[in-house]
Amino acid sequence: MCLSPSVCNTEMACISEKLGKCHCNRDPVNSILFQMLNKGIHSETKSPNDNRSHICSLARECPCEGNRRVSLKNPEVTCKTASEVLLKTVAFIRNVPSFYQLPQEDQILLVQNCWAPLFVLGLAQERVNFELQEHSVPSLLKKILLNQYANVSDIALRSDRGVPAIEVQRIQRFLYKLWNLDISTKEYAYLKGMLLFNPDISGMTFPHYVHTLQLEAQHTLMEFISMMHSQSLARFNWMLQALDTVKEVNPLVITKLFFSPISGEINVEELLLETLFVK
Repeated sequence: MCLSPSVCNTEMACISEKLGKCHCNRDPVNSILFQMLNKGIHSETKSPNDNRSHICSLARECPCEGNRRVSLKNPEVTCKTASEVLLKTVAFIRNVPSFYQLPQEDQILLVQNCWAPLFVLGLAQERVNFELQEHSVPSLLKKILLNQYANVSDIALRSDRGVPAIEVQRIQRFLYKLWNLDISTKEYAYLKGMLLFNPDISGMTFPHYVHTLQLEAQHTLMEFISMMHSQSLARFNWMLQALDTVKEVNPLVITKLFFSPISGEINVEELLLETLFVK
């Protein structure tokens, strides 16, 4: 349980019970090891209650499940495959006539909000699997042993290497769900249509028409599943749950994980818009 909500104002501020107790989630000032190694150094140590506000921020940076950072193990291979998937995503959008019947302002909003989920759906369709490597964070014990623990907040080392592992796990969960279902080419097309036509985007000129297109894709998918599978309702619900998962994917994570290792600083969204709307 987080002891200082005003300081730890994020969901990963304290280690959840689901992931087990984190060794960093203990008061270091009260630990025997800390007192032995730092005897005489902290003669003016504050009381335990005064240090509690630092503990959650400390746990936020520890190498636990919610704080691990990862990157591609073989970026040369995976990034090349990712670029091919992105091109196929552009090709799909271009081949949807009803998309170009919308005003260009609505088209731009749809692309800006759906390109990342569509890309991940493309990864699933192409069965792109990828290995990860983890970037370690110096442990609290190491900091103590190196006598670098003059201030609890000093342990809060931040790194821009890699992306949060929890974000990549969301992508992998989505991929595994669809692979277990053995989605067909037509089912992928209908799922992409449901992602592309999102009527909940604010600022659209014709949200009702977009909603109609989404319902059409959803209805066609349901009809196809009913015709091809005996447990059609269960399969359809599984797909809807998978779509809910992929909608939460962070586009910045997609860019940094699959494109930045080779292309450096790149704005995938701008690249897609230029490619789709070039005369």
